[in-house]
Amino acid sequence: MAPLKTKVRRSRVTLTLERGCPTPVCGVDEAGRGPWAGPVSAAAVILNPRKTPKGLNDSKKLSAKQREVLEIEIKAKAVAWAVGFASVEEIASLNILHATGLAMRRAVEALQVAPVFALVDGNYRFALPCEVRTVVGGDGKSASIAAASILAKTARDRLMAEMDVRYPGYGFAAHKGYRAPIHAQALLAQGPCEIHRLAWGPVKLALMGRDPMLVYADEIQDEFVFED
Repeated sequence: MAPLKTKVRRSRVTLTLERGCPTPVCGVDEAGRGPWAGPVSAAAVILNPRKTPKGLNDSKKLSAKQREVLEIEIKAKAVAWAVGFASVEEIASLNILHATGLAMRRAVEALQVAPVFALVDGNYRFALPCEVRTVVGGDGKSASIAAASILAKTARDRLMAEMDVRYPGYGFAAHKGYRAPIHAQALLAQGPCEIHRLAWGPVKLALMGRDPMLVYADEIQDEFVFED
């Protein structure tokens, strides 16, 4: 009997969605909504259809090395690109959803070519300076959104490596502020630093002397409420 052939699943990231939009169209995505510490970042990218980098995909599905290589290529070939941040203070003031929208707006407004349309990852229609279409799972469908996810991720990772030098002992360079045993241990031993999100469940647990790892999923970390 002939061996069964296994189909190799290729990335479905294309410019199909972009071709159905008014131009210039940018892709927009964020990085850092779930971490215990650090800002949230967002990027906006207008790709050149004739110079689209190969290998674009959701940044979470790429290795750090792949992201670094693609970051350089995206910046070199894109019509325009920009990155925006919203600080820990802005996250505390606005909440993480609206701080994410602020970072996205800053990225779009910083583009050297003004877009007339934006494809935004997710299902929330943020107020941006152009028409918006949301795309659930967009970083795995739209090349522009995938490119934005890579730039947002690499920019934030680089910043968190810098924060590791400024705030030693937490391991920011390794985990980038996300859930990790070394991060939990440091929070219990040292307490939070200036870039920790004090409303986050794990940080609140640490301030109570309890293990931050008890909040077990990134998706439920933000603004965890404790009763007195």
